[in-house]
Amino acid sequence: PGFAFSPDDAQPWLQELEDAFPYEETPDQARAIAEVKADMERDRPMDRLVCGDVGYGKTEVALRAAFKAVLDQKQVAVLVPTTVLALQHFNTFTDRLKGYPVRVELLSRFRSAKEQKAVLEDLAFGKVDIIIGTHRLLSADVVFHDLGLLIIDEEQRFGVMHKERLKQLRTEVDVLTLTATPIPRTLHMALVNVRDMSVIETPPQERLPIRTFIRENDDALIREAILRELDRGGQVFFVHNRVRGIQQIAAHIEELVPEARVAIAHGQMNEDRLEHIMLDFANGTYNVLVCTTIIENGLDIPNANTIIVNNAGYFGLAQLYQLRGRVGRASQQAYAYFLYHKGTKLTPLAEKRLRAIFEATELGAGFRIAMKDLEIRGAGDLLGEEQSGFMNAVGFDLYSQLLAEEVADLQGSGELNLFKPEPPVTIDVPLTGYIPDDYIPDRTLKIHFYQRLAAIKMTDQVAAMEAELTDRFGPAPAAVRNLLDVLRLRCEAKALGFESVALKNDEWVIKARPPMLPNRIAVYKRFNGKAHVEFGVVSIPKRLLPDDPHAALAELRALLPLISTRERESVGSGI
Repeated sequence: PGFAFSPDDAQPWLQELEDAFPYEETPDQARAIAEVKADMERDRPMDRLVCGDVGYGKTEVALRAAFKAVLDQKQVAVLVPTTVLALQHFNTFTDRLKGYPVRVELLSRFRSAKEQKAVLEDLAFGKVDIIIGTHRLLSADVVFHDLGLLIIDEEQRFGVMHKERLKQLRTEVDVLTLTATPIPRTLHMALVNVRDMSVIETPPQERLPIRTFIRENDDALIREAILRELDRGGQVFFVHNRVRGIQQIAAHIEELVPEARVAIAHGQMNEDRLEHIMLDFANGTYNVLVCTTIIENGLDIPNANTIIVNNAGYFGLAQLYQLRGRVGRASQQAYAYFLYHKGTKLTPLAEKRLRAIFEATELGAGFRIAMKDLEIRGAGDLLGEEQSGFMNAVGFDLYSQLLAEEVADLQGSGELNLFKPEPPVTIDVPLTGYIPDDYIPDRTLKIHFYQRLAAIKMTDQVAAMEAELTDRFGPAPAAVRNLLDVLRLRCEAKALGFESVALKNDEWVIKARPPMLPNRIAVYKRFNGKAHVEFGVVSIPKRLLPDDPHAALAELRALLPLISTRERESVGSGI
């Protein structure tokens, strides 16, 4: 059990804060806010993922949740990956909450050791309501008086151990996670309903898709891209993710484009110097910022509408998407250039990532990018620390079965376990069944239908699914018909008490699940003694059933009810 927060009508200041929001909420944003509030008002700890593109309003969702928690005298921790983003959030929260008796503090290296010590003392005594910080929040000396809500921004930048560290502080704490591109593990947990998820897909008004280019590194291209942006009064990010050599890159840019006012920013700089450079760039003192991925997360500079990423093949897919999201936050057309060196052989994985980022140019593509990342890298460990990777060792079906059994054991108690999952039925037949890309092109929708197919238990549900697929996408192709035929056989076998149906070594092998035994007499009569039953296993020579797999499956479905009920056998009957 967790803490049940008060409903909105008991918190008039919350309504006042929401009315002061300078923009109109998009429908998706309003729904996400409502779902977060509903979670907070339940007495079960919230664990919700809010997935939305950069600039789509996730911070506002977090701010309202934080204020709702503070109004019930609970403390809020906001964990962010970079000092620059922490400062930006601190300014946003302070500005929006300045009319209320709420104390917001910052804990990052932008604060001196003395200031940090004073903030930590006040936090422990409950004098700080909202603390915004980087990994510093995970230190052992951070003690909360009464933590009620943990907000993790850009969760893909944190490891599992980081996130678990804060959850260990209070097991009943509500957790709200914000991201544009969830890591495969997190997305998979949301897709299998282990975590709740809200998706914000509606773009803000006047937002334009970012024009994306994948090119070889070329000085003429770099000069042209920078000059085009400077000519319209804009600013440029040039990302080079190596601190060593960043000075030479900046000097090269100054030589290429003498008209530019170039600044350098990276995470190893003195915090005061870094803060001044970022503020000067935001204020327009500089118009080209040569930087590392320190600008990757949440930075909001509407006048910067061109980004050039050097050595783009070395970045992760979500990272490339986040970097591209630093531009195009205003109503102007934005440009993103992902460069790779001439003569460099890209790995197959790097090619896949660059192709995916090039194809995902539409607004709100973050969720699709995350789905592609899940496809490329695998889902990772659900109960371990790996955030990506494939379950090749056991296969997805067995992994899901083991997971279901483990969850059932945790939910049940002792011998009486009402949640024990039904045993699976294995169908191994020479038919390839799947949903082709040209039948259902949308990956998210395809996974949705796979999940629904996996949940089917009865043959009439298969017929209903086939009718729906035909109605929505047209006549089913051969691969989909194969999938449905196998599903029909599985439902029939499960209902009648069989464990598996397989074609092995030119024999159809049907195995019964104990204590059920196949009807030997029915098998003997049906195949004139040419098929046999031994230890609950029926073996039928392949030649006794049609060669066409579809016809063979249809005959097997008709056969299963005949052989499923064991007749009383007389002793010594010889059968």
